[in-house]
Amino acid sequence: MSLRRMYETTIIVNAALEDSDIDAVLNKVVGYIENHGGQILEINKWGRRRLAYPINKKYNGYYIHLVFDTAPSTIPILERFLVLEDTVLRHLTLILPKKLREYRAKRAIEEGVAYSAINPEAQKIKKDTAQGEKQEEIVAKAEVKAEVAEAN
Repeated sequence: MSLRRMYETTIIVNAALEDSDIDAVLNKVVGYIENHGGQILEINKWGRRRLAYPINKKYNGYYIHLVFDTAPSTIPILERFLVLEDTVLRHLTLILPKKLREYRAKRAIEEGVAYSAINPEAQKIKKDTAQGEKQEEIVAKAEVKAEVAEAN
């Protein structure tokens, strides 16, 4: 029996690379995780940013944030891969605690965004309910108008 945990990894890639090269590095990392039994739940590209201090004489980096679930035995293999990858300046992998997942889900609901790290099907639901949201907005507006009419 293999215990699966949810992890998040933030990677800083050399910003001097072209966008296509950065995408190639991201695809390598994602492929590596998936080939070792992981499932990518969320990919956030934060873009090019100035580093707080120089890393390998580089002042800018391209930040990528990944949320995935996998077996704990995969993490040392992934860490080794990221250390050997010369375009990756820094990386940090952490276990995503349940409380933090719940907080992010709550915050996402308040903002009206589907949080896919809690529910991998959230992206599908978000796409499927795009038309349903229009109907819900119409119903909500009608309810507000009814409440205002009752108050007057």
